[in-house]
Amino acid sequence: MKVKLSELFFVCLKIGTLLLGGGYVIVPLLISEFTQKRNWLTREEVIDFYAMGQCVPGIIAPNTIMFAGYKLRGTIGAFCALIGLTLAPFVTILLVASFIGIIAKSVIMNDIFWGVNVAIIILIFLTVKEVWGVSIVDKITFLIFIAAFLMCVFGISPALIILLAALFGVLRAKLKQQRSEHR
Repeated sequence: MKVKLSELFFVCLKIGTLLLGGGYVIVPLLISEFTQKRNWLTREEVIDFYAMGQCVPGIIAPNTIMFAGYKLRGTIGAFCALIGLTLAPFVTILLVASFIGIIAKSVIMNDIFWGVNVAIIILIFLTVKEVWGVSIVDKITFLIFIAAFLMCVFGISPALIILLAALFGVLRAKLKQQRSEHR
């Protein structure tokens, strides 16, 4: 099944319109639109693209959507998905910037932003739930999670935590490979 570029663009435009709270909330939106509604990608592919989006420089949501667009339609799909995702926020930022003085003083707008913040917390929770289901698959991955969490609590650099988690992931894969070769 070849996805139409126009359909990819408009689905990404819809996601970009709903993408409040940053890149962490893109997972439930992608799973809803790309996996459940259209069957373009599997849940695991979405989680993999999200993980890759975090591992490369740049902003998580555009990185993730470009990986998804590339999978669906190659380079032009990545570009189309990126433009769709970023168009609505770009226009919104231009409009908000034009009226920032009025918006900052508005009680109604502050109430709206408060409500949006609550919704963002829910979307971040859904992202954690989705990533957890794919990432924490055995005792070793759970122990890596606990170790990374404790390192965060004790103020260890996030960069160091990521490097150590990656190292443990590679070691885990090597151990699994060695076990399968000995059987």
